[in-house]
Amino acid sequence: MSWIAGFFSTPVHNAIGAIYGLLVVASLVSFAFRKLRPSEAATELSKRVVSWWWMITVFTIAILTNRIVSTVFLGFMAFLALKEYFSLIPTRRVDRGILFFAYLSIPVQFYLAHIGSFGMFLVFIPVWMFLFMPAAITLKGETEGFLRAVGMLSWGLMITVFALSHTAMLLTFGVKLGYAAGPLLFLVALTEANDVAQFTWGKLLGRHKIIPKVSPKKTWEGFIGGLITTAAAAAFVGPYLTPMPMAWSAAAGALIAVSGYLGDVTISACKRDLGVKDASNLIPGHGGILDRVDSLIYSAPIFYHLLHYSYGVWPEGVL
Repeated sequence: MSWIAGFFSTPVHNAIGAIYGLLVVASLVSFAFRKLRPSEAATELSKRVVSWWWMITVFTIAILTNRIVSTVFLGFMAFLALKEYFSLIPTRRVDRGILFFAYLSIPVQFYLAHIGSFGMFLVFIPVWMFLFMPAAITLKGETEGFLRAVGMLSWGLMITVFALSHTAMLLTFGVKLGYAAGPLLFLVALTEANDVAQFTWGKLLGRHKIIPKVSPKKTWEGFIGGLITTAAAAAFVGPYLTPMPMAWSAAAGALIAVSGYLGDVTISACKRDLGVKDASNLIPGHGGILDRVDSLIYSAPIFYHLLHYSYGVWPEGVL
């Protein structure tokens, strides 16, 4: 049994153990719900829980091996999100060759995050790719639909590759401060917990819609309940996984809840404009990768920069 004691010897391992404990409870609830009250909702809940087991297990393996594997895994998630985004938007035939350079930016951006090159990390996509993409499109010689193409391709890079690459920077941050994957686990766990909490509170108490044309199921009751729940959970786990004290952790949890909500509804607006419900059917009960990471698109960069500027850490040269 010594290996079990060894596994639970760090805050990150303890947090992962607690997450699996919650999964066991969710599985039991799902099983009972399906047996006692069979319905389409019960079947959907069961699919979601099974998918959570797979997603959390893959994520756990990725962050507990080594930082290179973790960074590659996070980069692959960004690749899948960008691929789903490109599969949804209308693209001109002339621009399809440009997509190669968009995909090529992924390993560059995540490499910059991995080595802690903070300056180049911040400007590679928002400056260099932002300037390169329109120029490359211009050289194709087709002006009809130019602005639409530039806007959609550039924004796609920002919301997937650039925004999600902040998860890899959190790994660098954690190594620099001696917290390993703690800050990343804090962000991902609370972002996903906020989604679940908002959904649950909305189902239980939801009456007042926030923006029904964008996301008709989102209510003020769900939003506020999720915010309070996430802030409370953050206050408890923050001091163990991050350098933040309890009060600051609670504030960070509230910020993650608000920013996660904004990421969720922003992608919902994008999908409604395109006339689709889910980005893909890759994850049963959850849709696609883009549907699963939509909250992280906002919460990851906001949380990372909160930590970065609050603690004055410039993780240059972390290998």
